[in-house]
Amino acid sequence: MKKILAVLLFISAAASAADKKILLRGSETSFTANDHAVARYQKAAGDRADIIVARTQEEFERHVVDAHGVLGGINKEQFAKAKNLEWVQSSSAGVEAYTFWPEFVESDVKLTNCKVVQGPSVADHALALFLALARGLQTYIPDMETPTWKSRAEAPETIRELQGMTAVVVGVGGIGTQIAQRLHGFGISVIGVDPRDIPVSNYVPIVVKPDAVDRVLPKADAVFIAAPLTPESENMIGARQFDLMKDDAYFIVISRGGLYDREALVKSLDSGKLRGVGLDVTRPEPLPEDHALWRFKNVIITPHMASLSEAANGRRLDVMVDNVGRFAHGRPLVNLVDKDAGY
Repeated sequence: MKKILAVLLFISAAASAADKKILLRGSETSFTANDHAVARYQKAAGDRADIIVARTQEEFERHVVDAHGVLGGINKEQFAKAKNLEWVQSSSAGVEAYTFWPEFVESDVKLTNCKVVQGPSVADHALALFLALARGLQTYIPDMETPTWKSRAEAPETIRELQGMTAVVVGVGGIGTQIAQRLHGFGISVIGVDPRDIPVSNYVPIVVKPDAVDRVLPKADAVFIAAPLTPESENMIGARQFDLMKDDAYFIVISRGGLYDREALVKSLDSGKLRGVGLDVTRPEPLPEDHALWRFKNVIITPHMASLSEAANGRRLDVMVDNVGRFAHGRPLVNLVDKDAGY
C-alpha cells in the first residue's frame, strides 16, 4: 500500500510540474524584469511554465542550458549551450543582433520582437528632431544658459514652414507609418519606401520598393530613415544617395545607425548641401567624442532614446506578458519575426 501511495504521489508531482522553463534576464529596476513584471509573467504562464529570473551573468549561464524560452536576449555562446531552446523574445523592435547570425537564423528557434509598440514614441521623437531643425531651435536653446535674447533679425535663415513639403520615409512599418501620419498632419506629402507590398493610404499615397529609392530621393525636402537593419539595408544611404537629395534637405535617422554611411554624411554636411540632420542612432554607439558629426551646428544628436516613454514601456511589457502566456499554453506567438527577412 505504501509503495502504491508513493507511486501515486510521484505521478501527481510529475503531472503538476511545469512543462516549460522561461529564463528572464534583467535587473530589479528594469520595467521588464522587476517584481511586478515577473508576477505578470508567472500569472500568464500559470502552471504550464516556470519563470526563472537571472539577475547575474552566472545565473543566466547556469539556467540557459535547459531553458525553453528566453526573455531579453541571448548571445552565440549561450545559444550553443541552450539545447532545449524554442523561443527568444526581444524587448526591442530591432533584431539585427540575431539576423546577422547564421546559426540562429537557420535554427528552428522562434524569434519575437516588440515592433509597433514603440511606434508612437519613436515617431514623436522623429518629428521633434525635424521640427527643432526646421525652426532653428538648436541655435536658441544653448542661449538660455547665458541667458541671451536674440533679436528677430538674428533668426537663423534655416527657419522653414512645413506645409507643402515632400518627405520620403524609408521603412513603412509600425514606426514609419506613424511618422507618415504625423507628417500628413503638417500638410506634408509622403512617399514611402518598403520591400513589402504596403497598401497605399491617405498618409502614404505612394510606396516604392528599395531599388527605387534613388528615384524618389530627389523629390524629398526631408528624408526619414525608419527601416530595420538587415544585410540588404546596411549602408543603403551613402554618398550617391546624399548627392541625389535636394539641396537644403533634412535627414532624420530614427531606427539604426548602420543604415547610413557616416563619413558620406559628414562630407554632405561639409559641402553645405543638407539643411539639417537629426540622429537618434549612430554607429558605433556612443558616437566617439572626437567624431566630426558633433561639430555641426545644424546637427542634433540624441542618445538612442526615441523609444523611451512610460506608455511605450507599458505596451512593451504587455506584448512580452502576452507572448509568455501564448508560449506556455502552446498558442501562436505575436510579433513573430521572419528571420530570413530580418524583421
